[in-house]
Amino acid sequence: MPDIKRKFGAAALIALFFLSWEMFCLLSGMSDLILPRPSQVFATLVQRFPILWPHILQTLGTTMLGFALGVLLGVSLGAMIGVSRTAYDTVYPLLIGFSSIPKVAVVPIFVLWFGSGTVPAVLTSLAICFFPIAVNIATGLATTEPEMEDVLKALGASKLDILWNVGLPRTMPFFFASLKVAITYAFVGTVLAETVASNRGIGNVMMSASSNFNVPLVFAGLFILAGLGVALYVAFSLIEMRVTGWANRKNDFAAA
Repeated sequence: MPDIKRKFGAAALIALFFLSWEMFCLLSGMSDLILPRPSQVFATLVQRFPILWPHILQTLGTTMLGFALGVLLGVSLGAMIGVSRTAYDTVYPLLIGFSSIPKVAVVPIFVLWFGSGTVPAVLTSLAICFFPIAVNIATGLATTEPEMEDVLKALGASKLDILWNVGLPRTMPFFFASLKVAITYAFVGTVLAETVASNRGIGNVMMSASSNFNVPLVFAGLFILAGLGVALYVAFSLIEMRVTGWANRKNDFAAA
């Protein structure tokens, strides 16, 4: 019963937010060119959905591909940094330097290399989402107790055995925490590239709509991206509960 009340209260607050937004626009006479009402945005979303659907699939597919590649790269680099002091001293500073570069600056480079289209969007998504995964994997491996490693070494376990049986399982809470952050970053990278170097995807739709002063359609694109991000966040949270239920916080988003 307390869980039901909490969920009902959360839903009521969300509904109150959109209702307040609607009333503010109506009472203030806010122009649609500045801030459209939520009802207008939802009406535009329903009306244009058949046209938006292929763009939604394009953005979602591009994001998931870039995210999957980012997970592979992030896990590989994180494991390397976590188990090797030399890799930590050499690779980690390079990762920090690359992460500090605004990704909008690398999109033109990807376009020069691969042309406009899906490939720059995939690479931008990968470039923006792999860093938190690598850092969290390395942090998780660094938290493995030295005493446990010593015991396993005394029992004849190799470094690979320790990594596979102890190190990687210990990183699971860190890994899933990074996944929930990285998936939102992946959408940012995809949409960023789509606004610059693509004729498909939600980012391109939003750019075209803004050039035509169709602000409700721009906000409809934002709502779609928010919905996709929340859905994937919840999906990873549910998987996290199954895999690392022992490490979930009581106020975890998916458990609420």
